[in-house]
Amino acid sequence: MAQFRLQGSKVLAVDLTGDAVKAKNGAMVAYDGQMAFKKMTGGGEGLRGMVTRRLTGEQMTVMEVQGHGTCYFADRASEINLVNLRGEKLYVESSNLLCTDAGLRTGTTFTGLRGATTGNGLFTTTVEGSGQAAIMSDGPAVVLRVSAQYPLSVDPGAYIAHTGNLQQSFQSGINFRTLIGEGSGEAFQIRFEGEGLVYVQPSERNTIGGDV
Repeated sequence: MAQFRLQGSKVLAVDLTGDAVKAKNGAMVAYDGQMAFKKMTGGGEGLRGMVTRRLTGEQMTVMEVQGHGTCYFADRASEINLVNLRGEKLYVESSNLLCTDAGLRTGTTFTGLRGATTGNGLFTTTVEGSGQAAIMSDGPAVVLRVSAQYPLSVDPGAYIAHTGNLQQSFQSGINFRTLIGEGSGEAFQIRFEGEGLVYVQPSERNTIGGDV
């Protein structure tokens, strides 16, 4: 299996011994050894993936890299976070997904929650199986635990990804900006309940302010 390691916080090094990884197209900055490259369309396998991509207008292009040596990936000096999956499912905004083990299954799931704010459509990318994934954040990501006793509310622009048995819902009428007089329109948060982990970034992506 490919070995993921960080070179600093903004470059991902992947050691390959004949295996393969799937990465965001254009994210490779260097490699050594013998590598073969194949362009793929991402966002999901099969007909459902095609349909969801058409609905969202998302153009997620992925490349597969296979060979012997080390590949180096980076994207716009984003911070990189490694996620170890052991059979569970990772939900991640497609723009924040950098690289996965080729053996992990990728797809799309309908959320209908963040479409109005992030510009990423109504679907979230899913990564499932056993292996490693690398996700990106604008600034060092913070991993927050959600438990039955402690549900979590997150600003849509700060959300990156989550794992675990979590239910998502709108929490409308409240927004951190509203409290300091910078909100407009109907503000909302994403509320997570259950058991799991949520990844948030300290610098929000460009949104329309968490408003619908």
